[in-house]
Amino acid sequence: MNEKNKSGNNFLVQGSILAAASIIAKVIGMLYRVPLQNILGNEGNGYYSTANEIYAILLMVSCFNMPLAVSRLVSDRIHKGEYRNAHRVFLCAVRFSMLLGGAIALVTYVCAGFITKYMMSMELAVYGLRVLAPAIFISAILGTFRGYFQGFSNMVPTAFSQVIEQIVNAVVSLVCANIMFSYGTKLAAEQGNDSLAPAWGAAGATFGTVASITVALLVMMVIYLSQSKTIKQRMRQDHTGAKDSSAQIYGELIRTILPVILSTVVYNITNVLDLGVFSNVLQGQGYSDSQTTTIWGIYSGQFRVLMNVPLALASSLSPSVVPSLTAAMARHDKAEARQKVGTSIRFTMFLTIPCAAGMAALAEPIITMLFTNETGTPLSVGIMQTGALMIIFYALSTLSTGILQGLGQMRQPLIHCCIALVVHLAVLYILLTTFSLNIYAVVWANIVFAIMISILNAVSIARFLSYRQEIYRTFVVPAVVSIIMAAAAYLVYTLVHQVLGNTVSTFIAVIAGVVVYGIGIVSFHGITQEELAAMPKGNSIIRLLRKMGLLR
Repeated sequence: MNEKNKSGNNFLVQGSILAAASIIAKVIGMLYRVPLQNILGNEGNGYYSTANEIYAILLMVSCFNMPLAVSRLVSDRIHKGEYRNAHRVFLCAVRFSMLLGGAIALVTYVCAGFITKYMMSMELAVYGLRVLAPAIFISAILGTFRGYFQGFSNMVPTAFSQVIEQIVNAVVSLVCANIMFSYGTKLAAEQGNDSLAPAWGAAGATFGTVASITVALLVMMVIYLSQSKTIKQRMRQDHTGAKDSSAQIYGELIRTILPVILSTVVYNITNVLDLGVFSNVLQGQGYSDSQTTTIWGIYSGQFRVLMNVPLALASSLSPSVVPSLTAAMARHDKAEARQKVGTSIRFTMFLTIPCAAGMAALAEPIITMLFTNETGTPLSVGIMQTGALMIIFYALSTLSTGILQGLGQMRQPLIHCCIALVVHLAVLYILLTTFSLNIYAVVWANIVFAIMISILNAVSIARFLSYRQEIYRTFVVPAVVSIIMAAAAYLVYTLVHQVLGNTVSTFIAVIAGVVVYGIGIVSFHGITQEELAAMPKGNSIIRLLRKMGLLR
């Protein structure tokens, strides 16, 4: 195998490692959100989701994109053999993150009441947001460690720490939610405010985030210390003589991270703005605070939690594609960059489209299996079926944004996100006020937002790389096979459910869908043997398919 093929294979392998870990983490997150939903109820889940959404935005401002910036700068220096400078980038990033993360964490704690009451119209989310404030500081430091290893195209430390983080989060969140819900119940009896129980329960649940990120940071520090001998050896072998000053590195960090922060904030602030617009419009239409919070809790605590599982594929492939594209562009090898772009998009669509179709087809069985609140089931099912397109285009927009950043086009995603956000808010307001679509307005507005970003990003990638997107095998074949798969899964569920219970029938239907999709994608020539061989365990998959007679 030549070096280019090795590079391509490693790019997919590293991306798959991180994707697998992220999916495991998301599944754990989804599973613990089920009992958490049952502990907090829809109202408490609304407070919990609101606090987390504000936290996510503040995290993006402080340190969410630090891994990307650090990995990009480290990767560039490693390609030049400048291992000492690569380590200097890491040390400067740690100091930078501590300063910025600490400042944002302090402001968050002090201003939590103002943010939740006047900006989000959900005052009782303040308890959860204050608990989350220290996590911003800890996450800032954690991001630099992850970015350093990712710059070496090593996704294993990040993957391992993510799984550990989510396990700790699940356990601590459930325990603390129970404890604090009981405490809130006592306060509610004393003060005559029934909302205090779910509000304090939500605050307890958010402590799981603080504990889990702290553990993840400790894990990354242990890994770093275990690699210290190798790191020092690499620096001793650096004979380039190049030495970047701290001021130069800080300048590069700011120039790299600022447009990324702004584009990520715009990209992700939609959910916060959606909540503000949604709450104000519905309250103007006669809905109570409790009703609005409950509807939003169903949307954010059920659909968006489930949606994050397939989206983990796209968000996990981006960290591996950034250093890979950075290295290709440092060699001025646009042909290799085009190959990696095509591979990453095909790989993402190959997995995301069937996930979306399967979730739409089995929406009711999945919701019934995971969530016990029957009053919200019809709404949850409708949201999931409508939101299938949202899953696909959010995955594509996330990946294409990462591709542009890996190509060094930092400003383009920001411009595209701003354009899409303006259109998104206009569409949302019209759908809420003129068509009275309630929470479905939020879903459709987000679909429009993701489609616009995907199209604008695609145009920029095509111009910069002279890249032409392959359509048939990337989009058409997975879509056609996914429709067949969804129909087969629904049919299997309908037949089996007459004999077995909902949970068993759902699992059997999912397995049947996976089998049908696998056979269909190979039969329709949606993937070649060369592409299968480049995937993790690809040769084993090829041998199995040959035994089944699906490949020659």
